[in-house]
Amino acid sequence: MRKPVALGAVAVGAVALWWRKNPSACPYSQRFWVEAPHPLITRARLREILEPRPGERLLEIGPGTGYYTLELAAWVGDQGAIEVLDIQQEMLDHTIRAARERGLWNVNPTRGDAQELGWDDDSFDAAILITVLGEIPDQDAALREIARVLRPGGRLIVGELFGDPHMVTLGSLQRRAEAAGLRFGRRVGPKLGYFARFSA
Repeated sequence: MRKPVALGAVAVGAVALWWRKNPSACPYSQRFWVEAPHPLITRARLREILEPRPGERLLEIGPGTGYYTLELAAWVGDQGAIEVLDIQQEMLDHTIRAARERGLWNVNPTRGDAQELGWDDDSFDAAILITVLGEIPDQDAALREIARVLRPGGRLIVGELFGDPHMVTLGSLQRRAEAAGLRFGRRVGPKLGYFARFSA
């Protein structure tokens, strides 16, 4: 009995290591992972650290199926806008359907890559990446692009959760974000499930 358990543990460890060394987005067919409850990185904590204001234009990279998107859209109101960027059209379609079903027309989808954003400099009041940064092959390029499209004083919010094979630790995040010209502000939640705020 011990041998099969040990072999199973080794296999799980090997798969986790492979995922960590080969970052990729969660496929739409496995969307249940992004639709499950998000302990520690709750919507309430996101609102606390983001401090959204009506009328703001926000960029959410990797919205999944809209777990946070719909709340973001409500927080900025009809005068604001949420631009959602994903490399998977299925995720964008799902999010937009959910937004329209709730009567939210301020959510706009763009299919693209976070390593090369298609917006002009100084386009957004804030950018949000929740359990996404570790899935991007070149995190440094993505952070430089985010810094570019943020307005002066704009906020970057990154959420990470222990158990995600692509989790980015707070120390690694700070080093990478600061190298991209973003200043660390504060953290909400424990290091095992946190939101970190940076400023452009």
